[in-house]
Amino acid sequence: MNNNKKKKSRRSRLSRQIVIQYFLSLFGFFILFFIFVMLSYRVCKSITWQPYNILYQFLTFVRDYIIIFAGLPLIAGVVAITYYYLSKPLRYLDDVIDASGRLITFKDTPVELPPEMRDIEDELNLFREQALRNELLAKEAEQRKNDLIVYLAHDLKTPLTSVIGYLTLLRDEPQISPELRARYTGIALEKAERLEELINEFFDITRFNLNALTLEPELTNLTMMLEQIAYEFKPVLSEKNLTINTNLAPNVEFFCDRNKLERVFDNLLRNAVNYSYRDTEIYLSLEKVNGGVCIIVSNHGKTIPADKLNRIFEQFFRLDSSRSTSTGGSGLGLAIAKEIVELHGGIIQAESENETIKFTIFLPDRI
Repeated sequence: MNNNKKKKSRRSRLSRQIVIQYFLSLFGFFILFFIFVMLSYRVCKSITWQPYNILYQFLTFVRDYIIIFAGLPLIAGVVAITYYYLSKPLRYLDDVIDASGRLITFKDTPVELPPEMRDIEDELNLFREQALRNELLAKEAEQRKNDLIVYLAHDLKTPLTSVIGYLTLLRDEPQISPELRARYTGIALEKAERLEELINEFFDITRFNLNALTLEPELTNLTMMLEQIAYEFKPVLSEKNLTINTNLAPNVEFFCDRNKLERVFDNLLRNAVNYSYRDTEIYLSLEKVNGGVCIIVSNHGKTIPADKLNRIFEQFFRLDSSRSTSTGGSGLGLAIAKEIVELHGGIIQAESENETIKFTIFLPDRI
């Protein structure tokens, strides 16, 4: 409401300026005309004229028809001044229309108007900046929507890989014991149910915002969680003949969002599998430290250069651009892990030297 009043006040100020200038111009014209007439009269009166003088005869004619000779210049002057000040707002309007057109075609160029229209120029430039900001926000919103689709697609791969892995084991090992078959079947079913949940989440995407993730913390046994995740990775490890060496502190109870932290550890282990040399070992540890817990995931693979290590948590950044998305991922896994860890108030760091890649996570006791 106040902004509208201010804008109206600025516009009426320009109108008042034009009206005041118009009346001042008329007043000045009348004064100058009166001075010109008086000076002309005094000059003519100071001269001794002869009756046969042509100029004297003309001035006598003017005197006899003074109303016409005085009225015509007055009317012409008033008309000229009135026309000028009536056309002035129209010229301003043309300037504003032209500036409005430039707002569409030349968005990056500030609007320039005559000095007396400085307030309107400021308003148009403010509108231009707001339009640019809105356009940027719209692009960011579109990008976030696209990120969400890729984000969920990335998460869909995790349970699907496990389902395929365990079903492949059941197919390739017909002599497997009933107990192990039941275990593998149970895990495959659990992952299939998780896959269904993610698909439902995909259809509910309009209410999901990557930049507004909310935690649902509960008391969780981190030791059991990591043991289960490590066990579920066995089918994936077998493809490169990898093993997992776990060093987990027993019965570590921690207050956290269980589902989201599962994503973090799953992403880190999947990253370790993708970038490990064949026939090597992945190391997974959990320990209690002052003020929280520390989780380490490390593997043996090609040393990551420092410039790439600094960007490893960026969205869509992939160490090897030649990798297909089926092997190298979409480049969102580590970005997702970083965001979830930071939502828990924690820190995630990456190190790489001597053909070792190491990720360290610190999570504080309280979110």
